[in-house]
Amino acid sequence: MVEVTHPAFEAGRAALITGGASGIGFATAERLAAIGMRLCIVDIGGGLGEAADALKRAGAPEVMAAEIDVSDPEMVGTLSRDVFRRFGDLALLMNNAATGGGGKPYENPEGWRRVIDVNLMGPLNGIQAFVPAMIDYKRPALVVNTGSKQGLTSPPGDFAYNVSKAGLRTLTEGLAYSLRQIDGCQVTAHLLIPGFTFTGMMKRHFPTKPAGAWEPAQVVDALFAGLAAGSFYILCEDDETPRPLDEKRILWSAGDIVHDRPALSRWHPDFKAAFENFVRS
Repeated sequence: MVEVTHPAFEAGRAALITGGASGIGFATAERLAAIGMRLCIVDIGGGLGEAADALKRAGAPEVMAAEIDVSDPEMVGTLSRDVFRRFGDLALLMNNAATGGGGKPYENPEGWRRVIDVNLMGPLNGIQAFVPAMIDYKRPALVVNTGSKQGLTSPPGDFAYNVSKAGLRTLTEGLAYSLRQIDGCQVTAHLLIPGFTFTGMMKRHFPTKPAGAWEPAQVVDALFAGLAAGSFYILCEDDETPRPLDEKRILWSAGDIVHDRPALSRWHPDFKAAFENFVRS
């Protein structure tokens, strides 16, 4: 288990985690509870009460559980006022809630809107509602947005999810840059990029953990190691994809633009052999 060492993480300070009732969000909250941080977990669809009780048993002195739709800016704004009234300043804003189920670009408009609203607009709502006050408190603080490798390489499948996570990457980069321009600002932004992880979303497709998947706790280890090192892009491995392979895939995707290849050439039959040779090189 990686030690929690970032200066923002102190007993008595508070963290807010969306998608906090299960998966990576809950695993992060559990680790922070163990060092005595106060917590606000946000989720929908049940499980909040059980998660809050588990976090108290793990050591959190205070747990606020909020059933909030992060895509609703008014609900997020009200939550922000409640959180700062109850906890004072905020050490961590973790925009982790996500959903899938969009599909191809020419189908399922309702699904597309829902995925974009939750995965991209949800973090934006959180940033706009919480970050100005986090800056004003002038204490070390973090914004962690949970991205995806699908936002880097866009594999065929759920393109709405890919678009939402690609947008979140750009949003987080812009936030990190903007915070750097503020004199004396102690808030930093970071992009967590999990690999194949056995979360609630994955459990819909796999009844038991696949051999190649990481547990959420392993992602949290990578998160805290990355934060301690000051990394912006916290790229996680899993048990079937080592980091060197991820790096090759990312470089090949960027090369589609540089070398004027067809879109998503990694999955184009004319480039199959070239991609395989590139990975081996």
